[in-house]
Amino acid sequence: MNNQLYQAYLLHKRPFSDSQAMLDILVDGVGQIRMLARLSGKHSVKHKAQLQPFQKLLISFSGNKDLKYLNQFELAGPLNLLSGRALYCGFYLNELCQRIVPHNEPIEQVFVLYNKHLMLLPQSDDYEANLRTFEFQLLELLGYGIDFEFDVEGDKIQEKSFYQYHDEMGWLKLSRQEINEYAVNGKQLQNIHQFNFIDSATRNLAKQLSRYLLKPLLGNKPLKSRELFIKP
Repeated sequence: MNNQLYQAYLLHKRPFSDSQAMLDILVDGVGQIRMLARLSGKHSVKHKAQLQPFQKLLISFSGNKDLKYLNQFELAGPLNLLSGRALYCGFYLNELCQRIVPHNEPIEQVFVLYNKHLMLLPQSDDYEANLRTFEFQLLELLGYGIDFEFDVEGDKIQEKSFYQYHDEMGWLKLSRQEINEYAVNGKQLQNIHQFNFIDSATRNLAKQLSRYLLKPLLGNKPLKSRELFIKP
């Protein structure tokens, strides 16, 4: 049995049997792990109260196969209470990680990235900038990021130039004659590289690019958490 305690966050929980739940948990230094937790017996009240999203946990687990077993857990700090749009953003972070971060692969920095952006949600109402920064950094960690600093020739992106993105290549600088409806201003690319989303045009471009890059990883199944942002 592994008695080492790891910092962790619960991303997703669903029933597995009458007495067990299946959990997707993001573990510090380990990555995303799928495990079973017993929810009945004398600890059932504790499980229901504390084994919740957005709460930093200390956990131990065991098992040599892909499916692990949660042995013990405790809260690692005060409750992190999210509400309103911050809560919606938290659900989005969780669903995105649960969907695209591979299970049982040691992508160590994902926990650090998730923890950082989760902690920012109650501190700032600039949620869109937080989500875009998280998306681009997560894609980079997973090996699907794109370079916003240099073009395909290895030259730095120029503020007054125009570019077009080509899959598996990068940004191709356009001549004046080649500028078309898909051309992107170099200044906006520089802004994204610096995670500067103050400009509305940069925000719109960043959202389009992040969705384009995430689509192959998410497949045809839409993110349920995105529906929370749609006003009735």
